[in-house]
Amino acid sequence: MKILVLGGSSFLGRAFAAEALARGHEVTTFNRGRSAADLPGVEAVRGDRDSDADLARLAEGRRWDAVVDTSAQQPAQAAASARLLRERAGHYTLISSVHAFEDWPARVVDESSPLHPCPADTPPGQEFSAALKAGCERAVQEHFGAGRSLVLNSGLLIGPYERGGRLPWWLERMARGGRVLAPGEPGRPVQLIDVRDFALFGLDLLTAGTAGRFLTTAPPGLLTYGQFLDTCAQVAGEGRAELVWVPDAPLVAEGPDAVEPWSELPLWMPDVPEAAGTWQVDTARARAAGLRCRPFAETARDTWQWLRGRGPADDTEPDGRKRGRFPLGIEPAKEQRLLAALS
Repeated sequence: MKILVLGGSSFLGRAFAAEALARGHEVTTFNRGRSAADLPGVEAVRGDRDSDADLARLAEGRRWDAVVDTSAQQPAQAAASARLLRERAGHYTLISSVHAFEDWPARVVDESSPLHPCPADTPPGQEFSAALKAGCERAVQEHFGAGRSLVLNSGLLIGPYERGGRLPWWLERMARGGRVLAPGEPGRPVQLIDVRDFALFGLDLLTAGTAGRFLTTAPPGLLTYGQFLDTCAQVAGEGRAELVWVPDAPLVAEGPDAVEPWSELPLWMPDVPEAAGTWQVDTARARAAGLRCRPFAETARDTWQWLRGRGPADDTEPDGRKRGRFPLGIEPAKEQRLLAALS
């Protein structure tokens, strides 16, 4: 097959391109060339998807059997690419998110759950919000129709080349050793999917011409937060890290050392009603269609091997915190104050 990947050089797009090449498909990638180098073997077309001229240059003289859109963040972006490609590609796979569902994370969601009411013709340049993914979905379906479009609502992706930094942060924290603040309850479930498993499943559906929607993440109950942190400690800590479990309540209590859920201690979400469905996404339909998830220990080992080979990233502070729009990781001094006061 001839497959176009919108994105294709870093993390999710890279995983799709790598798996497609391994299966013998012809792969074209379209990106600005800023995030990472394209994989050897792809036809790399440089351009900005927000530019009509760049999109027209991409499509000139080319046709594909299928498109994988890993990079649409705004409905206008999805609409522009889908409008251009509907006569040049047979099938369109859009990578969306559980954020597109109006009830998530407060309630359990499945494929029939309502989406945020974001229209397909939402003007470009909107400030980031969960609703925008729903608009992207509507834009693709408007131009490709229900029979030629596939929506994969992604859960939280982890693995080698991860850009979000959550698993890498924990691995690097364990590698520093010492007493490590482990928040909440070790038995609390988490749903994390290896990006390679996501790409395998997506390409299986794409090559079969499957249409519709699939919530695509690990099934509930496959992994707990305690198992996640224990495995990170074993893989990267090498006996130097000691997990110290602290309940939710004192961590979220008001004061200068209150901890911001999700960002300061990645993947930690307190047991509160407004987040009750965070790790309870219904994946029955995807599993029935063939989704399989590798053991987390394999993902952790492969990610740690990649991190050691990569070396320090340019978005990392000397103390291990990540810079960016959403700073990631707790300050070491704050972590030690909390451990001294609460453990």
